[in-house]
Amino acid sequence: MRYLILIMALAFGSAASAAQPGLGFGENDRLDELFAEMQSKAGEGAASAEREVLRIFRQSGSAAMDLLLKRGFAAMEAEDYEMAVWHLSALIDHAPNFAEAYNMRASAFFLLDKYGEAMADIEKALLLNPRHFGALGGMGVIQEQLNQPENALKAYKAALALNPHSEELIDTVKRVEDSLSILH
Repeated sequence: MRYLILIMALAFGSAASAAQPGLGFGENDRLDELFAEMQSKAGEGAASAEREVLRIFRQSGSAAMDLLLKRGFAAMEAEDYEMAVWHLSALIDHAPNFAEAYNMRASAFFLLDKYGEAMADIEKALLLNPRHFGALGGMGVIQEQLNQPENALKAYKAALALNPHSEELIDTVKRVEDSLSILH
């Protein structure tokens, strides 16, 4: 279950409405186009746009920083979450405006049951990148763990507004809505 949550959190990736540090010339314009495609297209068109968004968001603009990100991800895959936090903290020290580093470290903190630290990193990722639907999805997961389904639903709906054709988000919103209707 925890691994599934990790995959969900990482799969949602990140996007920036303002200039995202580290992106090459024209990449922010490309992000706007991709988000428009994610909004207007369904099926493979939306999925293809989402994959490209994720590719762009995982680029720090520095080969050394990308290596730290890769090492953090590898540590997470190996379920060495303390080491993942270490690598991602080093990345954040050197690239404090890289939203994806905060998003990934939030996932590692979550898997260490450090929800406060995870939420702080999610908030930083969203401050740097308000369209970071992965951070919003992660926020929803944490809110569910804290037994705050109404807050979780708000976060999931915000992520769904950015990525309206995501089957995972559609299913998650429906699941939480159904559970809330049972509670009320």
